Amino acid sequence: MKDYGGEQVLVVTRDLLEQLGTFQGIRTDVAAAVAVLLDPANHFFMDRAAAELDPSHKQLIPYCIFRCGNHLDADDGRFGPAAYQAALERELEEELDIASPFSQRIVALLNDDSNPVGQVHLGIVHVFDLATPAVTAREDALANLSFQALADLQGPLHDSLETWSRHCIDAIGRF
Repeated sequence: MKDYGGEQVLVVTRDLLEQLGTFQGIRTDVAAAVAVLLDPANHFFMDRAAAELDPSHKQLIPYCIFRCGNHLDADDGRFGPAAYQAALERELEEELDIASPFSQRIVALLNDDSNPVGQVHLGIVHVFDLATPAVTAREDALANLSFQALADLQGPLHDSLETWSRHCIDAIGRF
């Protein structure tokens, strides 16, 4: 078991997700489901090392799409609405410098039980619509951050994207 130094992650039970309606890929009718998922009575913190190996729980992961006109970039964050929103804001602050005015909204849930990583994660997909592409990375791991034309992401680059990104690109017209 990998050591995560006692890190705690926000989780919901798989049973709760099944009560909301099991799905694979993208679900865009999410207002009611997100309200249930982010209700403090329905989520809790769990040791990350245990959560990474326990498919009876799903870690809630903010998955962010940054859109400026017809160009996109994606970033997945790691971690009641207040706890979730604080984690989202903390991750964005740590990873990115956003120097553009933007609007942000939750547009979908993302579930991919086709692999072991997806079996323990549930994405809450956010779209950030930016006025300008003024976004830079604060972390070395994101040093090659760049916006890509939607046509390239749907075409030549599609097969090189990780699974969650492919699901989002395939559904982008519904956001």
